[in-house]
Amino acid sequence: MESIEAVNKALFLQINAGSDTPAWLIDWATFIAEDLIYLIPTFLVVLWLWGDERWRNLALKVCAVTLFALGLNLVIGVIWSHPRPFMLGIGHLWLPHAADSSFPSDHATVFACIGIGLLFGGESTFAAVVLLVGLCVAWARVYLGVHFPLDMLGAVLIAAASYAVVTPLWRIVGNTWITVAQRLYRVVMKPLIARRWVRP
Repeated sequence: MESIEAVNKALFLQINAGSDTPAWLIDWATFIAEDLIYLIPTFLVVLWLWGDERWRNLALKVCAVTLFALGLNLVIGVIWSHPRPFMLGIGHLWLPHAADSSFPSDHATVFACIGIGLLFGGESTFAAVVLLVGLCVAWARVYLGVHFPLDMLGAVLIAAASYAVVTPLWRIVGNTWITVAQRLYRVVMKPLIARRWVRP
């Protein structure tokens, strides 16, 4: 375990932005680390509003996988709280963050869950884009000093495990969830559906 931690810290120091980093690069990394996550809910909303039945099923399923994974992250953080780099006085912190557990990264977990779900849902192109953006976000959060590299690897493992757990359950309850969600959607969005601005 000590050797793994040593490698983790060494990798972090190789990636983390130094004190002489240009302000524009810090600004770009901050944008990537904080704002690109909003592409995920936007993407899922677009899939639901204008996608067909298969896309809606996939969107709801990856949401379920993501929520399950984030729940696991919460449990892991309670059971095994791993300090962030700045809590150990390592490297440079460029992005203010609460001093909570770093492992695994919630941001990376979200991207990994959506990417894996799309990949195994037969949408490899969209999956590749999501995973590539997720990789950029993972890099930025290490670069800015709020995460260790292994926090990102842990996120991918949690996402894969969550997909493996949720998938067989989805075969049992997925259709029910889709039916309930679509009924609620058709009530709430009835005016827009009537104008054909979104799919029924």
